Amino acid sequence: MTAPNFGPIVKHRMSAISKEELKELYDKDFPLWAEINLELLKEKAYELVDWENLLEEIEDISRSDLKACIGYLAVILEHLYKWDNFRSLTTGGEEKGGRSWIISVVNAKGELEILLEEYPSLRLKVPEEMQKAWKRARVKLRSWLVENGYSPKSFSIPEECPYTYEEAMTRELDKELGAP
Repeated sequence: MTAPNFGPIVKHRMSAISKEELKELYDKDFPLWAEINLELLKEKAYELVDWENLLEEIEDISRSDLKACIGYLAVILEHLYKWDNFRSLTTGGEEKGGRSWIISVVNAKGELEILLEEYPSLRLKVPEEMQKAWKRARVKLRSWLVENGYSPKSFSIPEECPYTYEEAMTRELDKELGAP
């Protein structure tokens, strides 16, 4: 069974739709809005394209990969801070606690590195986002404390990120634990 060809339907809709209706379609039927704008661009009917929403979508696309990088960086910062400050609060104590944090940091660094290889332009942007990542990490740190029966007010988690980007990306917690 072959998939139906929707091209003629979209082309028919293109000819019967006004610019204002196309803008309204953005909220009502996003996939159709995208198809119509794509066809308009292919046909070089630039005057009919919903430029305002199209530019917003392109901007969102460019931000989504940076947001993912910030998310991975937040995980790294969260677990570095836990390692440095909360190992004694784990059941393993200072000597053996926090092993899962090591794995989490290694995984987040790996995922971040993959994104930076795929999108090299982000290498310059990500280090500038340390404070955003730290804000996310602080939320997770406070949540972790509450989940483990501690009051976040009893701990002074700094407002400003206590790590540099280079430190966050190069620190090897497994070596600090004494693992080979």
